[in-house]
Order: sequence, then C-alpha cells, then structure tokens
Amino acid sequence: MAEYRLTSEEFLNGYQAQFGPISLREISDICMVSMAVPLAEEQAVQKALKAGFGIDMPDIGQSQCAAPLDSRVLRMGLDQMFVLFPRAQNIGRAEQQIKTLMKSAVYTTDQSHNWVGLEISGPGCRSALERICPIDLHPERFAIDAVARTQMEHLGTIILCVDHETYWLFSASSSAKSFLHALETSIHNVQ
Repeated sequence: MAEYRLTSEEFLNGYQAQFGPISLREISDICMVSMAVPLAEEQAVQKALKAGFGIDMPDIGQSQCAAPLDSRVLRMGLDQMFVLFPRAQNIGRAEQQIKTLMKSAVYTTDQSHNWVGLEISGPGCRSALERICPIDLHPERFAIDAVARTQMEHLGTIILCVDHETYWLFSASSSAKSFLHALETSIHNVQ
C-alpha cells in the first residue's frame, strides 16, 4: 500500500504586498481553536481560563494576550471564544492542547484550516478598511485588543485590532481569493 503524507498549504501562497504605506500579508503561521462555554458553566470556564492561561475572561468584543503558547484569547460572544497561537507552539493537535490547558471545561474545535488570515497595517489602513467594514474602527471605539464579527464585501469576517494601525482579518478559507481581492481593491481606492 502506498504511503501518503498530507501537508498543509497556505491559502494565498504566503501573499505579501506593499501599497505605498499600507502593507498586506497572509497570516499563515497560527493555529485557531474555538472554545464554546457549556450551558451554565461560565464560572467554571472563568476559573479554567485563569488557571490555564493566567488571564481573566475578556469582555465580549475584546481579546487578551496570554503567556501559555504565546496565545491570544478572543471573546466573540456570551459563550464563544477563539484562541490564536503560533503554529510553532503546536506540539500535536491544536485542539487537544487547548482542551488540556482548559482542563476540558470548554468544548473545543480546531479551526486552523477553516479561516484565511490577512494582516493589514500602516498609515491609511483604517481608511481602506472603513470602505468595506460597516463597524466604527475609530481608535476610541475600536481600540487595540478589540475584536468583532462583521461583513466585508458580503464575506463574514473577524476583525481584530492588534496594534495601532495593524489589524488581523479572518474570513472563510473557501473565499480566500475574493477576500484578498476586496482588500486590495479597497486599498487602491484610498490611494
């Protein structure tokens, strides 16, 4: 019997581009695991998050960095969070690592290969995003560590402000090229 080895590929082949002061690149070196809070177990999850990651549960619409796995926890809703961490920290199954850290207090699903990630940064990047993103991205409203689900050019998107004039964007991997095209077009339109 033939032996096959599956390897993952970047959805956009490691895309990187510079548009004047705005840079756009594919984020392909991270794992993403969803955590769902079981019904009526929020306090147990808060304790597990504190024990496993050393952080309090972020408010809805906020994210927080944590030392274990060099991770970031995103609170998307009342009972949903995502954990992002560098692929280099993945020592096996990403989902199992998070389940172990959380002592099985949450339901976990590896989402690493379901989303395409893009980082947009530089002066003017917010103007490009504001053309296609219906949420208020002004720094007073959407500050560093803020996260939201929204739509950009009809595509479901997670947007995360990681630094001043730096945003991480995630959309369905099946629409990777359309998502990239929407961002490139918006950048061109503000220059």
